[in-house]
Amino acid sequence: MKTNCFLLLCSLAAPSSYAQRIDALAPQVRKYVSVVTPKVILEHVEIIDGTGAAPIADRNVSIEGGKITAITNGADQPPSDGTTILNLRGDAVMPGIVGMHDHLYYYAFPNLGADFSFERPALQLQMIYSGPRLYLANGVTTIRTTGSANPYADLKLKQDIEGGAVPGPHMDVTGPYLNDLTGPEDARQSVAFWADRGVTSFKAYVHITRDELSAAVKEAHKRGLKVTGHLCSVTYAEAVDAGIDNLEHGFFVNTALDPDKKPDTCSSSSGDYTLEHMTQADADRLIAMLIQHHVAITSTLPSTAAAADRASSARPAAFEAMSPATRDAYLYWRNRPPSKDAAVLLRRDMELERAFVAAGGLLLAGPDPVGIGANLPGFGDQREIELLVEAGFSPVQAIRIATLNGAIFLGRQDQIGSVAAGKNADLVVIKGDPAARIEDVENVEMVFKDGVGYDTKKLLDSVRGHYGEY
Repeated sequence: MKTNCFLLLCSLAAPSSYAQRIDALAPQVRKYVSVVTPKVILEHVEIIDGTGAAPIADRNVSIEGGKITAITNGADQPPSDGTTILNLRGDAVMPGIVGMHDHLYYYAFPNLGADFSFERPALQLQMIYSGPRLYLANGVTTIRTTGSANPYADLKLKQDIEGGAVPGPHMDVTGPYLNDLTGPEDARQSVAFWADRGVTSFKAYVHITRDELSAAVKEAHKRGLKVTGHLCSVTYAEAVDAGIDNLEHGFFVNTALDPDKKPDTCSSSSGDYTLEHMTQADADRLIAMLIQHHVAITSTLPSTAAAADRASSARPAAFEAMSPATRDAYLYWRNRPPSKDAAVLLRRDMELERAFVAAGGLLLAGPDPVGIGANLPGFGDQREIELLVEAGFSPVQAIRIATLNGAIFLGRQDQIGSVAAGKNADLVVIKGDPAARIEDVENVEMVFKDGVGYDTKKLLDSVRGHYGEY
């Protein structure tokens, strides 16, 4: 069988273990699948392999049993039983995105007015239906939730996805925010409790103390798990001393130089002052410390970039995914004046992220998508890659940061994160050449997860008008 069409559903018999995985897909998942044969050949593609290497033109990628089995010179393959052959001249294949700061909730603002006033508290609404579909449709095949509003719901969703009951990416579930704790023992018990229930990472939040962070890290490391942080009361250097593995939001939330900073207390600027006033010598010392202690940094550029340039419009597909109330919230938000401070701080953070990578640091990527400023799951992950290029990285470097680097941090680089024989067939088929025009990363035509090809259009159609509601 040979086709140029993506809307193809094949149900031929598959080898044992792979057949069991395919058979486990529920009917409501199968209707979003375009390719499900035991063997697939992607003909005549350009490969952007995720390692940062130059793209390779005109290759065939063979997939069997959910794995990449071979990468060979481009050639027309004869039809054969149980094999789907896709002629993809003009298309590129890159690894599935590994989103390292992704969420499954939406920030809702009750009684929101056109001036963006609202009645507190803001609500964290679970996007258990729309979120996973948006991630998968846009090429994100693995996510770390990096702070859960409802860990039980996220753990159940992970179980449902892996069991084939619903479509979505592989999930690394982060526990509830470690924040407003009563002391080190509370921190330790929180980590132990959620680790016992299947959580695989933890996130320290703005009001954690040094002693609480140290206790949380020790308990997590005892269990072979990692801790990241969106900090304020604890500085980056103090977090490194506590043994933290990862720091979120680039260099935005380091409060070491904030003039009103007191031990274990968040400062008024939450790190903006430090970012703006850090000298090159300060930056060099901090970067050297992070690298010496193997602390990764997660770049989360889309939210700040949107605040710096509110005039830019949401992509049509993202706008269509929003519920009516979410669209109103976006339009009200866009009408607010742009932040000049945000633009200055964004450029400074971009400079430091480049310096961190140049010095040998592990930079990860994730957009922090909670709906604000049209920063939606999947769409935000693509925008993060584009902004890394605006920051000065080459397109292939930016793609590596968003794919292989995340896999390395998760310890899964032997399975995901790059296009290579023997790895999971978690792949994104893109119309165009994002190695030459990074904007082409938005042109996702099909997403393979464990060798199963999902139809992007069908997934997006299924969530039209839903994001912000469920």
